[in-house]
Amino acid sequence: MNKTIRMLDSRDYPHLEAMDTGIEFDYIPRIFDKLITGNNRLYGLFLDGQMVSMSGYTIYANHYAMLGRLRSDRRFKGNGYATEIVAYVMNEAFKLSNIHWVGANTEEDNLPARRVLEKVSLAPYIALHGAQTEDTSVMESNARPWQPVTDLTRKREWVNKLYAQTGAIFPYECYYPFPGSADLFQDDDLKQWSFYENASGTRFLITKYDQKKYHYLHAVYPWHDMAEQRGLWETIAADYRKLKTLTDDETYIWMDLTKEEIQTLPAGHPFELPTPWILHGMDKATWAEASALA
Repeated sequence: MNKTIRMLDSRDYPHLEAMDTGIEFDYIPRIFDKLITGNNRLYGLFLDGQMVSMSGYTIYANHYAMLGRLRSDRRFKGNGYATEIVAYVMNEAFKLSNIHWVGANTEEDNLPARRVLEKVSLAPYIALHGAQTEDTSVMESNARPWQPVTDLTRKREWVNKLYAQTGAIFPYECYYPFPGSADLFQDDDLKQWSFYENASGTRFLITKYDQKKYHYLHAVYPWHDMAEQRGLWETIAADYRKLKTLTDDETYIWMDLTKEEIQTLPAGHPFELPTPWILHGMDKATWAEASALA
């Protein structure tokens, strides 16, 4: 039996259609062309010309690669092909000179995917709930919203202090958090994101627009005292109202919250809390060391 792994292109769409993944209404066929161009790559594992497993990566901030789109043909499960394709894709991503970190984000309940990530030595970093709401009024206290921060130097001071210098996990996009580094915070992003400070200059908030299935105001607040900060929720609510005037579809507030942060929310808080996603990953130095020993 001839086994090969290679990068996919537009001519491979029939191979994807022929796979029996058991996934109803899968989004991948709909956006297949996007997943093989730009910052996206897909790879397939073939047996005698038939694709039996698939995975890929997307590059973020030019230095981070997130693995995903793992699909396997049910008729060939139990042979380790999912682990093999993920390991291959991870190595291909790390071979890129600009990539410093490779990871994957998967739902806590997705035990098969978590086992695959463990087998390729991607260690778990953090579990985050993608908390969503349309109304923060129960969190508000009629306080004045925080002051906008427009100075790029001040914005960079905040992200350097809280993320780049500590390596703390930063929610770069909905579903896509990354360990902080100077590379993660590019000037174009900092200019586009909205920053706010409280009156004493001891706390800050980032809000940014994101779109996945729906539109989101993605709010990032890096402390555990969000229920105690007067003006924080008024600031988020004001930006949310502005965003809703610009979108024609469903629009929500999204915050990435740990289980510990959820415990600080008051009873009757407005957030829907879906199953958390667990971020796994590895930096390039660790990968290079492991590769040298293999």
